[in-house]
Amino acid sequence: MPAFSIITVCRDHADGLGRTHAGLAVQSFRDFEWLVQDGASRDGTVALLSALRNPRPDWRSAPDAGPFDAMNRAMARAAGGYLLFLNAGDSLAAPDTLAVLAGAVAGMPPPDLLYGDAWEETPAGWRRKRARSHRLAWYGLVTHHPAIVYRRAALAGLTYPTTWRIAADYAFTLEALRRARAVHRLGVPLCRVEAPGLSHREAALGRAEQARIRREILGLPRAAVAAVGAVQSGTQVLRRHCPGLYARLRFRGGNAPAQPDLPVVEGARQGEVEAGAAVKEP
Repeated sequence: MPAFSIITVCRDHADGLGRTHAGLAVQSFRDFEWLVQDGASRDGTVALLSALRNPRPDWRSAPDAGPFDAMNRAMARAAGGYLLFLNAGDSLAAPDTLAVLAGAVAGMPPPDLLYGDAWEETPAGWRRKRARSHRLAWYGLVTHHPAIVYRRAALAGLTYPTTWRIAADYAFTLEALRRARAVHRLGVPLCRVEAPGLSHREAALGRAEQARIRREILGLPRAAVAAVGAVQSGTQVLRRHCPGLYARLRFRGGNAPAQPDLPVVEGARQGEVEAGAAVKEP
């Protein structure tokens, strides 16, 4: 059983998938599998998946009902002790990220959930976004989704609820936290998050779904839900109209170190697909 299952979902984002692969290719800790669930891409992603090596992805390509449906499909194939979800375009923070995580999960009892900071792509460069405490999960996802690592054994029967279009990762993580007996917060960045993500592009829908989750799952009173929504709306206004002030309040430290170079993949560049490299879903 590998220590980690890295799960990547993608659709028509071959360039981003290459960046995700580059971050995995330089990891010093190699006991992981890379599962890719592609949503029937038509932009060369399938050719790239067939040509990638070190790590070579275990991939499937088929139409899906969105990114959370794709995550569920990949999660059903996972064999690793811990799950980490990196969308195409996202990557691990540094070459030693998996080594750091391996050291963090080696204790007894093993943590059921770990999380850390994230490098977020902004117009001013990559800035470090500090995670909130998991005890503040009622406010929202405590960090970017790719900066959360879940112990697979603690997720038995749990899937992303596809009734939520934007906030399914929030509902999923709330349930994972409810089940968790040990949660570790790491004081280091775990990922780089490509911007803008779906939650940023459809922020209003995301806030509406989170409000329903607070009422229906957490059971918060309507007044508290409304107050959280007002604060989040104000934060979005600040971010849009006063990005410098938002950055001073929300980010810490300087820019991230340089990313690894993308590998040259001749087969993908020429649009070749290697027979037998993967199994497509019907």
